[in-house]
Amino acid sequence: MPAMDLGNKHVCFKCGTKFYDLKKPEALCPKCGADQKQSPANRPAPEPRKGRLAAVPKVIEPVVPAEPEGVVEEEELETFEDEAEVEEDEA
Repeated sequence: MPAMDLGNKHVCFKCGTKFYDLKKPEALCPKCGADQKQSPANRPAPEPRKGRLAAVPKVIEPVVPAEPEGVVEEEELETFEDEAEVEEDEA
């Protein structure tokens, strides 16, 4: 038969001892003396931070290498050859 005169049953969060609070306002562990109101399970969850947004990932664009000076592409080379032929024909 359960003991109704002993109050609420508790399990100490520090040492794990099972005990009744004997209807006292403060539930103190008889073995280690820990106040059960200080239990981490009784604390409210921390509120989420406000005011900061999640970090947006940066978009990395590919780097196009710059052409070194003095290098002539094939199209420009053909244009110069065509102009040289025209100048020779005119002369």
